[in-house]
Amino acid sequence: MTSPVIPTIRPARPEDVSAVVAMVHELAEYERAPEQCHLTTGQLTSALFATAPALFGHVAVDEHDEPVGFALWFLNFSTWAGVHGIYLEDLFVRPAARGTGAGRLLLATLADICVRRGYQRLDWSMIDWNPAAGFYAAIGAEQMSEWVAYRLSGDALRALADHATTADTRTAD
Repeated sequence: MTSPVIPTIRPARPEDVSAVVAMVHELAEYERAPEQCHLTTGQLTSALFATAPALFGHVAVDEHDEPVGFALWFLNFSTWAGVHGIYLEDLFVRPAARGTGAGRLLLATLADICVRRGYQRLDWSMIDWNPAAGFYAAIGAEQMSEWVAYRLSGDALRALADHATTADTRTAD
Protein backbone atom coordinates (compact mmCIF):
# COMPACT_ATOMS: atom_id res chain seq x y z
CA MET A 1 0.00 0.00 0.00
CA THR A 2 1.40 3.39 -0.98
CA SER A 3 1.24 6.31 1.39
CA PRO A 4 -0.85 9.31 0.37
CA VAL A 5 0.90 12.05 -1.55
CA ILE A 6 1.53 15.07 0.64
CA PRO A 7 -0.16 18.09 -0.94
CA THR A 8 1.62 21.30 -1.80
CA ILE A 9 0.27 24.59 -0.46
CA ARG A 10 0.34 27.70 -2.63
CA PRO A 11 -1.59 30.95 -3.03
CA ALA A 12 -4.80 30.55 -5.00
CA ARG A 13 -4.60 31.45 -8.68
CA PRO A 14 -7.41 32.55 -11.02
CA GLU A 15 -7.50 29.07 -12.55
CA ASP A 16 -8.25 27.61 -9.07
CA VAL A 17 -11.40 29.64 -8.49
CA SER A 18 -13.87 27.15 -9.98
CA ALA A 19 -12.48 24.34 -7.82
CA VAL A 20 -12.53 26.52 -4.70
CA VAL A 21 -16.14 27.58 -5.35
CA ALA A 22 -17.10 23.92 -5.79
CA MET A 23 -15.41 23.08 -2.48
CA VAL A 24 -17.19 25.99 -0.73
CA HIS A 25 -20.45 24.44 -1.90
CA GLU A 26 -19.25 21.02 -0.68
CA LEU A 27 -18.50 22.62 2.70
CA ALA A 28 -22.01 24.11 2.81
CA GLU A 29 -23.44 20.67 2.08
CA TYR A 30 -21.28 19.15 4.84
CA GLU A 31 -22.49 21.83 7.26
CA ARG A 32 -26.09 20.99 6.34
CA ALA A 33 -26.80 24.40 4.83
CA PRO A 34 -26.41 24.13 1.05
CA GLU A 35 -29.36 26.47 0.47
CA GLN A 36 -27.43 29.26 2.20
CA CYS A 37 -24.40 29.09 -0.09
CA HIS A 38 -24.64 31.37 -3.12
CA LEU A 39 -20.95 31.96 -3.95
CA THR A 40 -20.16 32.22 -7.66
CA THR A 41 -16.88 32.07 -9.54
CA GLY A 42 -17.35 35.71 -10.52
CA GLN A 43 -17.76 36.80 -6.91
CA LEU A 44 -14.74 34.87 -5.69
CA THR A 45 -12.58 36.00 -8.60
CA SER A 46 -13.47 39.63 -7.86
CA ALA A 47 -12.80 39.22 -4.15
CA LEU A 48 -9.46 37.42 -4.47
CA PHE A 49 -7.99 39.24 -7.45
CA ALA A 50 -9.17 42.83 -7.04
CA THR A 51 -6.62 45.65 -7.23
CA ALA A 52 -6.55 45.81 -3.43
CA PRO A 53 -8.08 42.51 -2.27
CA ALA A 54 -9.57 42.13 1.18
CA LEU A 55 -9.83 38.34 0.84
CA PHE A 56 -6.92 35.98 0.37
CA GLY A 57 -6.73 32.30 -0.40
CA HIS A 58 -4.42 29.35 -0.40
CA VAL A 59 -5.00 25.95 -1.94
CA ALA A 60 -3.68 22.50 -1.18
CA VAL A 61 -2.90 20.85 -4.51
CA ASP A 62 -2.20 17.24 -5.40
CA GLU A 63 0.60 15.92 -7.57
CA HIS A 64 -1.30 17.10 -10.68
CA ASP A 65 -1.63 20.67 -9.30
CA GLU A 66 -5.37 20.11 -8.77
CA PRO A 67 -6.86 21.78 -5.67
CA VAL A 68 -7.94 19.30 -3.00
CA GLY A 69 -8.39 21.81 -0.19
CA PHE A 70 -8.44 25.53 0.48
CA ALA A 71 -8.21 28.24 3.10
CA LEU A 72 -9.92 31.60 2.56
CA TRP A 73 -8.88 34.32 4.97
CA PHE A 74 -8.71 38.04 5.65
CA LEU A 75 -6.95 40.38 8.01
CA ASN A 76 -8.43 41.41 11.31
CA PHE A 77 -6.99 43.81 13.86
CA SER A 78 -6.54 43.56 17.61
CA THR A 79 -6.94 46.94 19.24
CA TRP A 80 -5.46 45.50 22.43
CA ALA A 81 -2.34 44.08 20.79
CA GLY A 82 -2.15 46.88 18.23
CA VAL A 83 -1.43 44.53 15.33
CA HIS A 84 -3.21 42.68 12.58
CA GLY A 85 -4.05 39.00 12.68
CA ILE A 86 -5.59 36.53 10.29
CA TYR A 87 -9.20 35.43 10.43
CA LEU A 88 -9.71 32.11 8.68
CA GLU A 89 -13.15 32.28 7.09
CA ASP A 90 -13.17 28.75 5.68
CA LEU A 91 -10.87 25.75 5.61
CA PHE A 92 -11.91 22.64 3.74
CA VAL A 93 -10.19 19.51 2.50
CA ARG A 94 -12.01 17.14 0.19
CA PRO A 95 -12.73 13.78 1.83
CA ALA A 96 -10.39 11.87 -0.50
CA ALA A 97 -7.49 14.13 0.56
CA ARG A 98 -8.13 13.98 4.30
CA GLY A 99 -5.35 12.30 6.21
CA THR A 100 -2.72 13.62 3.80
CA GLY A 101 -1.77 16.54 6.03
CA ALA A 102 -3.49 19.10 3.79
CA GLY A 103 -5.45 20.74 6.63
CA ARG A 104 -2.40 20.98 8.89
CA LEU A 105 -0.31 22.38 6.02
CA LEU A 106 -2.92 25.01 5.18
CA LEU A 107 -3.04 26.12 8.83
CA ALA A 108 0.76 26.00 9.08
CA THR A 109 0.98 28.28 6.04
CA LEU A 110 -1.31 30.84 7.69
CA ALA A 111 0.62 30.53 10.96
CA ASP A 112 3.83 31.20 9.03
CA ILE A 113 2.31 34.32 7.45
CA CYS A 114 1.35 35.51 10.94
CA VAL A 115 4.83 34.94 12.33
CA ARG A 116 6.65 36.51 9.37
CA ARG A 117 4.42 39.61 9.42
CA GLY A 118 4.41 40.06 13.19
CA TYR A 119 0.74 39.14 13.60
CA GLN A 120 -0.13 37.66 16.98
CA ARG A 121 -3.31 35.73 16.21
CA LEU A 122 -4.83 33.23 13.83
CA ASP A 123 -8.56 33.05 14.57
CA TRP A 124 -11.44 31.02 13.20
CA SER A 125 -14.85 29.67 14.17
CA MET A 126 -16.37 26.30 13.48
CA ILE A 127 -19.72 24.67 13.84
CA ASP A 128 -19.99 23.03 17.27
CA TRP A 129 -20.51 19.46 16.02
CA ASN A 130 -17.55 19.43 13.63
CA PRO A 131 -15.22 16.51 14.43
CA ALA A 132 -12.25 18.73 13.50
CA ALA A 133 -12.33 19.98 17.11
CA GLY A 134 -10.01 17.13 18.06
CA PHE A 135 -7.57 18.05 15.29
CA TYR A 136 -7.58 21.70 16.33
CA ALA A 137 -6.93 20.77 19.96
CA ALA A 138 -4.08 18.47 18.87
CA ILE A 139 -2.27 21.37 17.19
CA GLY A 140 -2.66 23.57 20.27
CA ALA A 141 -5.68 25.67 19.28
CA GLU A 142 -7.75 26.88 22.21
CA GLN A 143 -11.52 27.09 22.15
CA MET A 144 -12.56 30.63 23.03
CA SER A 145 -15.53 29.73 25.21
CA GLU A 146 -15.75 33.14 26.86
CA TRP A 147 -16.50 34.84 23.52
CA VAL A 148 -19.93 34.50 21.97
CA ALA A 149 -20.27 35.04 18.25
CA TYR A 150 -22.99 37.37 16.99
CA ARG A 151 -24.16 38.07 13.47
CA LEU A 152 -26.39 40.73 12.00
CA SER A 153 -27.78 39.90 8.56
CA GLY A 154 -30.85 40.01 6.36
CA ASP A 155 -33.84 42.00 7.59
CA ALA A 156 -32.21 42.81 10.94
CA LEU A 157 -29.15 44.24 9.17
CA ARG A 158 -31.32 46.38 6.90
CA ALA A 159 -33.49 47.52 9.81
CA LEU A 160 -30.48 48.70 11.77
CA ALA A 161 -29.02 50.40 8.68
CA ASP A 162 -32.25 52.38 8.44
CA HIS A 163 -31.27 54.03 11.72
CA ALA A 164 -28.11 55.57 10.25
CA THR A 165 -28.78 59.30 10.63
CA THR A 166 -26.31 61.13 8.44
CA ALA A 167 -25.44 61.05 4.77
CA ASP A 168 -21.80 60.54 5.80
CA THR A 169 -22.76 57.31 7.61
CA ARG A 170 -24.67 55.98 4.62
CA THR A 171 -21.83 56.55 2.16
CA ALA A 172 -18.78 55.73 4.30
CA ASP A 173 -16.75 52.70 3.29
